[in-house]
Amino acid sequence: MPVKKEDSGGMSVFERRRLENIKANKEVLTDISKTAKRVMPERPAPKPAPRPKRTSDATPTRRNTPRATRTSSRLAGIGADDETLKRKMEVENENQAMQAKAKKMRHNGDLNLGDIAVEGRKFGNGVAGIKDLFRGAEPGVRTFTEDDVTETTDKSLKELREQMSALELYEHWLPNAEGDDDEDTKPLDPVISAFTTHTRTITGFVFPPNDSNAVYTSSYDSSIRKMDLEKGTSVQIWAPEDHDEDLPLSALDMPPNEPNMLYFSTLSGLCGRYDIRDPKSTDIWRLSDHKIGGFSLHPLQPHLLATASLDRTLKIWDCRKITGKGDLRHPALMGEHESRLSVSHASWSAGGHLATSSYDDTIKIHAFPECSTWKTGHDITPASMEPTHKVRHNNQTGRWVTILKPQWQRAPRDGIQKFVIGNMNRFVDVFASDGSQLAQLDGEGITAVPAVAHFHPSQRWVAGGNGSGKLCLWR
Repeated sequence: MPVKKEDSGGMSVFERRRLENIKANKEVLTDISKTAKRVMPERPAPKPAPRPKRTSDATPTRRNTPRATRTSSRLAGIGADDETLKRKMEVENENQAMQAKAKKMRHNGDLNLGDIAVEGRKFGNGVAGIKDLFRGAEPGVRTFTEDDVTETTDKSLKELREQMSALELYEHWLPNAEGDDDEDTKPLDPVISAFTTHTRTITGFVFPPNDSNAVYTSSYDSSIRKMDLEKGTSVQIWAPEDHDEDLPLSALDMPPNEPNMLYFSTLSGLCGRYDIRDPKSTDIWRLSDHKIGGFSLHPLQPHLLATASLDRTLKIWDCRKITGKGDLRHPALMGEHESRLSVSHASWSAGGHLATSSYDDTIKIHAFPECSTWKTGHDITPASMEPTHKVRHNNQTGRWVTILKPQWQRAPRDGIQKFVIGNMNRFVDVFASDGSQLAQLDGEGITAVPAVAHFHPSQRWVAGGNGSGKLCLWR
């Protein structure tokens, strides 16, 4: 699909095309309505049937009205004179409504981690009771075997496959110290702490490169918070100005060279940029009329923003050029690619590759090795937006599994661009930038899909988390 530039009238062609699409859809609906009236003309309204006359000796039948689900003093048989009891029920109803609303409200103030720690919780019960409900999943059935590892004439690929397939599940929390001959010495149990920093699902984690004691999180409760392990606090960094506004956040990212800048996306198609040093610095752009499920910034060219949307598109934006005015402001659209079904995530690699996962059961890899030379306002041709590689991959997560998202290794020590993604058959898949599968990681005791998978930034270590609350580490 051709990329549009800003026209001479001041309105960006991105917005103009959006308005033209709305107008065209209305015209289509109008034509359909006119055609339907010609084919099936409206029938005159039928005359109401005469009501049967009621005889004087007829005994009226009492109708039993279904009792309403809400609590009513009249329906409960409370007399009007019993004001005390009546008032008590009203207060109880109000309290229940307030409690239900409070469960979904975000925390606007600062939190002390000691006050929000989860006590006595046992992990591991998650989705264990709803096995085999994942569409198309075959738990334990490998889609990449040992034969696939050696079935190549490329020596370097074979060597890399053997190295990645040799990763083993880390089974001990703390190995014994060297030189300790005590056979009774056992690995220490892990120290795990859990904190309820958000009131709804957490959708993203960002670890700032300049502060190893901090982590930023985004959530469906419409807020971004910073947990400071050294200070023992959780501070709200950003939320809508209106405390009652519901703006669920779907993803979060931070430019590696700008640790004070946060980018976020929403379930309503918005994308925002916020400088944590300036509370009034929020820029929010409408980049889609549908949900943005995931986005990412190029690690080395952070002005390049890639979004994946329910509207089936991958789009690349240039944050160096903001066009439009007021609510119509947005970064310049550089190029887009449309898939058959919705696109779940778009992930940039340091080498200029974009990997997307979508519900058409494919992983698409786009290559832009020259992106560091793109000038402001650069147009990416439709041919250049086509994926260079497509990989068949079951992405049908359904309702109970987190959306599968490809995640690149940020700074691979071996210089080879590769990414990981969860596998619905309870593995973690490893792929190279040319679409070649490098490994399929497994291990004993994995009873749920490790849907959230990440590479160590530089080492050949892989972590995968599942809905049972378990974290797996391969090294």
